Amino acid sequence: MHFLAPLSAVRVFEAAARRRSFKAAAGEIHLTPSAVSHAVRKMEQALGVVLFERNGQGVALTPAGEALLDHVSRAFTELNRGLELVSTRAPQLLRLHCAPSFAAQWLTPRLARFLAEHPGFEVRLAAGAEYARFTDDEFDADIVYGRPRVEGFAAMPLKVETVTPLCTPELAAGIRQASDLEGRVLIQSDNKLVRWPHWFERNGIRSVPQAAIRFDRSFLAIAAAADGLGVALESTLLAERELANGRLVAPLASRAENVTYVGHHLVFPNDGHRRAPLRVFAGWLARELAVDPCPILI
Repeated sequence: MHFLAPLSAVRVFEAAARRRSFKAAAGEIHLTPSAVSHAVRKMEQALGVVLFERNGQGVALTPAGEALLDHVSRAFTELNRGLELVSTRAPQLLRLHCAPSFAAQWLTPRLARFLAEHPGFEVRLAAGAEYARFTDDEFDADIVYGRPRVEGFAAMPLKVETVTPLCTPELAAGIRQASDLEGRVLIQSDNKLVRWPHWFERNGIRSVPQAAIRFDRSFLAIAAAADGLGVALESTLLAERELANGRLVAPLASRAENVTYVGHHLVFPNDGHRRAPLRVFAGWLARELAVDPCPILI
């Protein structure tokens, strides 16, 4: 393939166009301003168009320059992604988005172990209720709550979760059956798929008590229950630490009909699994949760 301008000149153009300054571009790519100006002029001559408007205040892109910058920026992004994909010397960076409660309750406490097992890895974790869009190459994967709402992506279902009433051992002393929850302070996570009305209906209680305390995140409900504020209806997976250290117990786990479901999925673009950091993380996640590491197409 014959290029109208050498790649080195395209690199100079991209820096100058992005920075809107020959001087700033020169500092970035370690050239002199005059060398940047000369490379841009040669590129303009090769293409037969003016890319920059020059004035005493600096430079500005022409419409042709703006159009070229759009394509060049995307090309360099793809080029860098390809180089990182095949290079064994590239930083092992995992850019992960995650549902807030899973990030706070399950993932973050285990990151130290993951990093210890995989020296040289770097993890950038962002938590948010909105799904990652994967349109700007900001994230490699997203751990989402509930069923994935995107199509054409790969998803790895995570562990089946059990949702059951959780409270402190002191409160649990008086809870032997589902009806014992009547008159108790009930804590609800408003964004949870399984809420108190579902649980009471499943256990044959028609007069459903109203939740007295409501939160918009499960990690807040779990913390409130561990502090003795009331009884939370939560996932034993998310409350794993509090159950292990005895701050919370599940008084009705074997005495009532609880709800089980796949609460979270690891979602990523179909070609994302080619990136080594994501493959390593997905395998580690599957081992930690004892689930099938093979993703499904959604």
